[in-house]
Amino acid sequence: MSVQTVSVIVVSRERPDLLRRCLTGVGQLCYPDFEIVVVADRTGCEAVAAMGWAERVKLIRFDEANISAARNFGIAAAAGSIVAFIDDDAVPEPTWLTHLAAPFDAPEVIATGGYVLGRNGISFQWRGHLATRTGGRIALPHVDTDPFTPKAASGQAVMTEGTNSAFRRDTLAGIGGFDPAFRFYLDETDLNMRLADGRGDTVLVPLAQVHHGYAASARRGHDRAPKDLTEIGASTAVFLRKHAPDTDHPSALAALRGERRKSLLAYMIDGRLEPRDVRRLLASLEAGIDAGMSRAIATLAPIGAPTVPFLRFTASLSGRSRHISGRHRHRRALKQEATRLVAAGDIVTVFRFGPTPRAHRVRFVEGGWWEQTGGLFGRTERSGPRFRTARFAERVRGEWARVAKLRQCATNDP
Repeated sequence: MSVQTVSVIVVSRERPDLLRRCLTGVGQLCYPDFEIVVVADRTGCEAVAAMGWAERVKLIRFDEANISAARNFGIAAAAGSIVAFIDDDAVPEPTWLTHLAAPFDAPEVIATGGYVLGRNGISFQWRGHLATRTGGRIALPHVDTDPFTPKAASGQAVMTEGTNSAFRRDTLAGIGGFDPAFRFYLDETDLNMRLADGRGDTVLVPLAQVHHGYAASARRGHDRAPKDLTEIGASTAVFLRKHAPDTDHPSALAALRGERRKSLLAYMIDGRLEPRDVRRLLASLEAGIDAGMSRAIATLAPIGAPTVPFLRFTASLSGRSRHISGRHRHRRALKQEATRLVAAGDIVTVFRFGPTPRAHRVRFVEGGWWEQTGGLFGRTERSGPRFRTARFAERVRGEWARVAKLRQCATNDP
């Protein structure tokens, strides 16, 4: 397998703490030949500088609330033959880029997409889907971990997630990158539809995994309740104008209204929204639809070649992947040992279990290691039994076996 040069692009706005965590994870990637391109607002740029990374990454100041435009600035600066994208509120498994880039050895492959783990770090938030011309999605059944190339019918496209996707730079730049008419919603889906014209194959890669927590933003709170639906309405209208015949617009917009109303009522029932919030949010959706029906849709010009050479990221990794374990009462000692191992360049996983049936959770902590917590008798997969009997050492061995293939570099010690 050849090694392609890859530019990892991270866009960040008003989330400097999450950007630092994301970059810490990206800095532990096993992949041998990548650069990091950060497109961020003032606070994000300051966070990168505070990490001491200002000279280690390509840093671009961008203050506009438009992720498509920001990503295009990243593409313009990217000098890798492949460009990969991850969001600032996500963290990649160490083998993420190794798996995501591998299919590009085949010349017919122009894009790849990985799987996304949700807030508990165990359940999948996103796997494989096809996109329809009205912006809908169709789930793809796939049960093993091998990369696969879905077949899309006419009017469909293989979907990739913006927080876990990669493209050949020349292909992506040649079609003008992302369309800035989509400021944050349906931007990737629009790109997928534009690539679904016989240019090449999109491969989905189940082992290319990132953890994504849906962090708070100007559009949603910490509890994931929406604050505004204007851009969702606007982007949907733009998407329909670009990809669907006029006769499909009324039914697609009716479906959007119904889905969003149902979702808002669910938030209201569980106390995250007030009735007046539901009315306000539905009104913002309508305002967005109206705006999207008249929003300018420009012809996208190709993005030129980068003017700055490839800036290879040099990580201080040992190549070792370590896992340590203990009870909840050992928390302080485990933290000290994990800190020491991370400082030595190791990829570290901490298993910390208590004598309860509490469900497990995985997260990448600020100190730079992976931490799995829960009860010794609790379930990992949410589809499993709520209670299971296990000895401590047996449980640790089982959990390490579950994640080892994601956490170990090819050069890892036996």
